[in-house]
Amino acid sequence: MRLADLSWPDVAERAAAGAILAVPVGATEQHGPHLPLSTDTDIALALCDRLSDKRPDVLVAPAVAFGSSGEHAGFAGTLSIGQAATELLLLELGRSAAETFARLLFVSAHGGNAAPVARAVARLRAESRDVSVFQPRWDGDPHAGRPETALQLALRPSVVRMDQAAAGDRRPLGEVLPLLREGGVRAVSRTGVLGDPTAATSMEGNALLDELTAQLVSHVDGWR
Repeated sequence: MRLADLSWPDVAERAAAGAILAVPVGATEQHGPHLPLSTDTDIALALCDRLSDKRPDVLVAPAVAFGSSGEHAGFAGTLSIGQAATELLLLELGRSAAETFARLLFVSAHGGNAAPVARAVARLRAESRDVSVFQPRWDGDPHAGRPETALQLALRPSVVRMDQAAAGDRRPLGEVLPLLREGGVRAVSRTGVLGDPTAATSMEGNALLDELTAQLVSHVDGWR
């Protein structure tokens, strides 16, 4: 159930009954030559929609499509608002949402948002607001590689260009992390890919979606 599709009296009624507001937090940034800039946002929104399908008490807010993506500078189309702005955006959004909803859940599917999301959530909790965050994680390639490509093949196959998919830097993340921090993704991969997306399949993506959805549902079920 999408928040934006409801009228304010509908929202008030659901909030009074204990509805949780789930906010998808993504990014607009390069994901190699074969995936759309919306990849992180698409994943976050899909997980929130699936959570709402499993739990009727969850309403899905419009997605936050901009975040801290400075590590992807130098690739056309990347739109980053930086860590400070991301933190402030989520903080003020959380304060506003708390006027209606007793519980707020951020679902953040972009790793670069981790620090600002954590700071915003900590501040909201310090202000006595009931806020939680879920950040999907998976094994394997860290960016625009096999897992994310498989997820997009399951979610929006029409926007995936597998004919353009090619392996990027395949070193373990721990090995390239110092280089990423110093010079961004451009310093290690001219295509923007970290990993190898060429073997990704929609079947693999659907299985990963199911796994991540189960983790998210468990996270919310255990939220007290």
